[in-house]
Amino acid sequence: MTLQPPLPPLAAIRVFEAAARHGSFTRAAAELGMTQAAVSYQVKVLEDRVGMPLFRRRARGVCLTAEGARLAERSGEAMEILRQAFAEARRDSQETLVISVLATFATHVLAPALGRFQIEHPEITTRVEVDHRLADLLTGEASVAIRAGQGKWPGLMADHLMRSRFTPMVSPEFERRHGPFRKPQDLLKVPRLDADDPCWALWFEAAGVPPPPVGARGSSWLGAQILDAQAALAGHGACLLTPLYFRSALERGDLIQPFDLVAEEDLSLWLVYPERRRNAPAVRAFRAWLLAEMRALGGDVVRQAAGA
Repeated sequence: MTLQPPLPPLAAIRVFEAAARHGSFTRAAAELGMTQAAVSYQVKVLEDRVGMPLFRRRARGVCLTAEGARLAERSGEAMEILRQAFAEARRDSQETLVISVLATFATHVLAPALGRFQIEHPEITTRVEVDHRLADLLTGEASVAIRAGQGKWPGLMADHLMRSRFTPMVSPEFERRHGPFRKPQDLLKVPRLDADDPCWALWFEAAGVPPPPVGARGSSWLGAQILDAQAALAGHGACLLTPLYFRSALERGDLIQPFDLVAEEDLSLWLVYPERRRNAPAVRAFRAWLLAEMRALGGDVVRQAAGA
């Protein structure tokens, strides 16, 4: 391993950069809160390390030598990089964590648990934005997002939270009116919410039942499990729901799962965030907390590499 030559003291570089920028030891001293003698000393330390003068001393001030001018340009660039890096780190520690999330996940997973995150991290302000539209994380529309998909989004990191699993559920009142449901094909004879959803065909196929043709019965399209569940609770039909989301409703008896069969589609739910922000304190804290919450709920948590 090749050893890098040691850098001169950072304090000396900082003083040199200020003196070169102002063209004056006096103004550099005022900016840095130092005496002019201290500035002169730090510049001399740097000149000794470089092995040549960097300033020409004159009666009315100083001016850079040719080598000093070259070094001043590079030092100025380096100090600006440091200023920007620390400013970004400060923004990361102070900014609001904006969470873009799908409605059903927000209602049944995030909202009941987010208070625990805020207790654990009182220094982080959170804002939840419920939206089916994909927030543009790379331009800062949100800090993190919960997305359904394959886990491959350019420029984004993705952590697997859970597979997309579903099974029919009905209200007790609906079962009294239309049941009992002893065989999967019994559901073909009753109103089904979002009946043209391809997931119905997947579930019937998994049950060994030929699915009905699309549009065979009049149907509504609600487009979100949270809405389907509300319609099912009102007794309007059977719907496909994710058991993990509706565990409490099943335990209370508000919903009934007639069959043990749970099917799944080739989609998953992911926590995603920009690769360049993966070490931002708020993102890192939320990621660790959410992955732990999902493990406790029985999710299929897998850490994932950056998107393609």
